[in-house]
Amino acid sequence: MTRFKYFVSLMVVLALAVVFIGCAKPPEAEKAAAKTAMDAAVAAGADKYATVSLDAAKKIWDAAEAQMKSEKYDEAKKGYVDAKAAFEKAAAGVAEGKKAVAAEVTAAVTALEESWKKLEADVKKAEKKLKDKKGLWAADAKAFTEGLQAAKDKIAVDPAGAKAKAGELKAVIDKWDASLKELAAAPEPAKKEAKPAKKGKK
Repeated sequence: MTRFKYFVSLMVVLALAVVFIGCAKPPEAEKAAAKTAMDAAVAAGADKYATVSLDAAKKIWDAAEAQMKSEKYDEAKKGYVDAKAAFEKAAAGVAEGKKAVAAEVTAAVTALEESWKKLEADVKKAEKKLKDKKGLWAADAKAFTEGLQAAKDKIAVDPAGAKAKAGELKAVIDKWDASLKELAAAPEPAKKEAKPAKKGKK
């Protein structure tokens, strides 16, 4: 009887040890699945079009990584499962984010075209004062026209790239606006008074 009790106790201890060892295994499969979901989200463009969701998912991933290092494998396993779901959510939000950025850039490009027309009219009015900068204006005008077309072409395929381009074009307009304001504020050069003609000797 004593031997039986000892045997039963030993079996219980062994069973608990097996369960404990089973639970204590690092959750490598869950980590790999979360990493795959992360890579897929970034490849889909979540870093450009679903940044809030992607950042939230990365925080869950980082927490799981910290738990993995501390050998808190149960918590780490749950963290990786949650991270995988969060990365999948970020990837799913890319299409909606792309649409939003495309709409934003379309509006920005329209505003840039209007600002440029106004700037061209202002430059024409200040043509005499801008005579030293005519070459710079011509180069910037050409670059702006080409850049605007490039931004328009990118809206459908790469709205984030189009947004960056629109930012560059806005800087060109701001630069020339500032130059025109400086010229307008500068005092007119003083005109030399004509010397009275000398009277000839009688």
